[in-house]
Amino acid sequence: MSPEQVETDILILGSGGAGLFAALHAKKVAPDLDVTVAVKGLLGKCGCTRMVQGGYNVALAPGDSVERHFMDTIEGGKWLNDQALAWTLVTEAQVRIRELETELGCFFDRNPDGSVHQKAFAGQTFDRTVHKGDLTGIEIINRLSEQVWRRDVHRLEDHRALELIPARDGSGLAGVLMLDMRTGEPKLVRAKAVLLATGGGPTMYKYHTPSGDKSCDGLAMALRAGLPLRDMEMVQFHPTGLLAGAGTRMTGTVLEEGLRGAGGWLLDSTGQRFMEAYDPRAERATRDVVSRSIMRRLREGFGTPSGGVHIQMSHLGPEDVRRRFKGMVERCADCGFDLAGGLVEVIPTAHYMMGGLQFAVDCTTALPRLYAAGEDTGGVHGANRLGGNGVANSTVFGGLAGQSMARAVTREGALAEPDPAAIEAGLARAYGSLGRPAGSLPEIREALYETMWADVGILRDATGLTRALATLDGLSDAVARAGAPDGDRRYALTWMDRLNLENLVLVSQAVARAALARTDSRGAHFREDFPEASDLATSHYTVVRQRGGALDLAMEPVHFTHVRPGGSLLDAAA
Repeated sequence: MSPEQVETDILILGSGGAGLFAALHAKKVAPDLDVTVAVKGLLGKCGCTRMVQGGYNVALAPGDSVERHFMDTIEGGKWLNDQALAWTLVTEAQVRIRELETELGCFFDRNPDGSVHQKAFAGQTFDRTVHKGDLTGIEIINRLSEQVWRRDVHRLEDHRALELIPARDGSGLAGVLMLDMRTGEPKLVRAKAVLLATGGGPTMYKYHTPSGDKSCDGLAMALRAGLPLRDMEMVQFHPTGLLAGAGTRMTGTVLEEGLRGAGGWLLDSTGQRFMEAYDPRAERATRDVVSRSIMRRLREGFGTPSGGVHIQMSHLGPEDVRRRFKGMVERCADCGFDLAGGLVEVIPTAHYMMGGLQFAVDCTTALPRLYAAGEDTGGVHGANRLGGNGVANSTVFGGLAGQSMARAVTREGALAEPDPAAIEAGLARAYGSLGRPAGSLPEIREALYETMWADVGILRDATGLTRALATLDGLSDAVARAGAPDGDRRYALTWMDRLNLENLVLVSQAVARAALARTDSRGAHFREDFPEASDLATSHYTVVRQRGGALDLAMEPVHFTHVRPGGSLLDAAA
């Protein structure tokens, strides 16, 4: 099988906040460059940035500062963050939010005096979350998409990335092997620079927030390429995922952080608030704390009939709730719940992966000509992401990646000759299952859901993690044996589901492997057999690589480049 070949200067994998900002900034730096955006669905209509409800963290108001935002981010990340990346996040967010409004046309909510309204989000010492009601992501993606469509940016829609293809001479990346889902045919896109911005999306858990097209494709490709992934044990669970019943995809979708930030209460089956018993910040504690507290309450036998807890907003005034959280009220009403005046059942839901590909401030990676931004990357958030820092991360580093790629390609870019053996191996992996007897993909998916939720979820221990790794090995073998029909390859859903599961199982193995290696509790990673954090001053982060088909793990020291545990930039700023 010989794939069609396409050539471009810059190839961007993903069309979320990171990918679209990268395209715009690359064209701004070098308008004559050929920029191509490849996306698994339709540009502007898929991905996780569009689903963002809450908002965008940025220090704008009097009394706030980048130093304060930085310290909230570092302390929320339990001192595992790459501090250079975190500092870039908080400083560049100020630039990016103004760009969103003044250049790209976003309209964010305002105060009566005309200043940008910033609401409270959990885990922060200042109300700094800029938003458009509770539909912030739609506003950002709509405006970004409009600007990309106006420019000479090529689109490869309904294309999924299969493999990163190295250069024949070992000099770096040569391009990406892709699958045109509209035809079922392979395509090799050769590029002088490639951005990995496919997003993470922990859809391997029973309850999860991302859309069904998310299957950790970028992280899986990076692992197969032998690249280092850090902090993979750090999977964030949003405390309030909607429990709408079995058999509906609405179960697991997020009821946003702003509900608790505005004063919403979490109630157990007896109608009692319980968060104050676990943390003095109560419902406004960080996501990891609230999620663990809910799971403990459920273990104690205080769950609702569907196995969750209730969120209550009615004490804030139903009309005010309807005005401030229009999207959430309507979403709940579609599922038969009255958020403004009644109770809604919720459960923690897998939401975001803090871990990902190691990268530098300029978005370069260990593989020359490969760049990374957004949820495909690790290090920005450490052990726990603050709500509102996710879309800031994507837009900040997406823009920086676009600039870096454009400058590099303009300065010294050239197409590298791809390694034919890597192309053959990628084709064999993707197409080899066609025509083989079908395995039970739905059963494999359900087993993956249950394994990750029960043994690699919010509360972990060595027994469960060891059991999970053994189960995941079996699931990997089951996926490898599973075939798919080889008839009409256009939009072949069973085939796509098999490719998705292959990636999800591989990334799940990396998560479980890193979680077993980290024998302390930090942020989103909580070990019941090691419930305390280790010495912050000697903090280490996990690094997972795939070598020879096996996952290797190492621990690397955290470098405190800006502030050490026990210190604060607020003191220096004062």
